[in-house]
Amino acid sequence: MTGTIVNTGAIVAGGLCGHFFGRMLKDRHQETLTMACGVGTLFIGISGAMNYMLHNEFFPSGGSMLVVACLALGGLLGEIVNIERWFERFGEWLKQKTGNAEDTGFVNGFLTASLTVCIGAMAIVGAIQDGILGDWSILGTKAILDLIIVMVMTCSLGKGCVFSAIPVFLWEGALTLLASEIRPVITDQAMNNLSLVGNVLIFCVGVNLVWGKKIRVANLLPAVFIAAAAAFLPLQF
Repeated sequence: MTGTIVNTGAIVAGGLCGHFFGRMLKDRHQETLTMACGVGTLFIGISGAMNYMLHNEFFPSGGSMLVVACLALGGLLGEIVNIERWFERFGEWLKQKTGNAEDTGFVNGFLTASLTVCIGAMAIVGAIQDGILGDWSILGTKAILDLIIVMVMTCSLGKGCVFSAIPVFLWEGALTLLASEIRPVITDQAMNNLSLVGNVLIFCVGVNLVWGKKIRVANLLPAVFIAAAAAFLPLQF
């Protein structure tokens, strides 16, 4: 779990730097940083998704049918379970337990940062590679990116972003520990499906940062698992 520990530490470091540096910024500076974060997140999501849609033999239709189907089914399932509400409840619990009850932006910062650093292909592929091969290079690279992203997000969205280290540690750690069991069943096509839809969800996070909360991204998370399962269907999208 070396990669998970390094990634978690980088997020905490970035969050702490952003927290102390953010105090020096005016509201308009923080607003611009939020927009910059949003635009950057949009391009991360777009570039990741297009990489799989345009240069992958597994997607005869460019993956567009897969994305639509997974988002529709995953979104319906996520709304029924209301995953976002569970995230918010955990954020509210953290806010109370960490003495930040008066911080109105705590939960939004926690939720936005958590989704940004947890969803992407690097988190999933990197954690599995760390578990199977002991190679944490992907998570090491992700740690550098996350440090910068969370630092900037903390400056604009508040200290709640620092606590995104908790879901990252749990998510990547669980994948690393389960990697030896998961890898024999997860084919290359399943990993590509998962990465494509994961990057589309990152794009959705960017939309929320730039234009305000328009999409309940947490409720779309089941789409990632549906995408992986779709790889085992006889008919490919």
